[in-house]
Amino acid sequence: MTTELTVSQGSVQSSKEKLVNDLKRVVGDADVLLKEVVSSSADQLTAARSRIETRLGEAKTRLNDARIAAASKACSAAEATQDYVRDNPMKIIGVAALAGLLAAFLLSRRSFREDGAG
Repeated sequence: MTTELTVSQGSVQSSKEKLVNDLKRVVGDADVLLKEVVSSSADQLTAARSRIETRLGEAKTRLNDARIAAASKACSAAEATQDYVRDNPMKIIGVAALAGLLAAFLLSRRSFREDGAG
């Protein structure tokens, strides 16, 4: 299960990097288009607009891929957690009890300090 999560994490990171690069290219192309608007012909503007639309489409695809990869990773993590809880209920109960005791201890110390300081 850990290997699956690691591979999934790698694909999410890769998708994220590709998306960021695509968005940078779209912004760069839009910047060039804005600078060339004054002195460009209609054909040049059409070509630049087409290039930006293509890059924007690529960025949308990568964003969707990243969303799917993140959702898949979250589902895998949820399934792994559910399997662990189902296979180790006493450990989970023990950890929950320990966390409750620790919280109660910290809250009682805080109450004691506030009462004793005044």
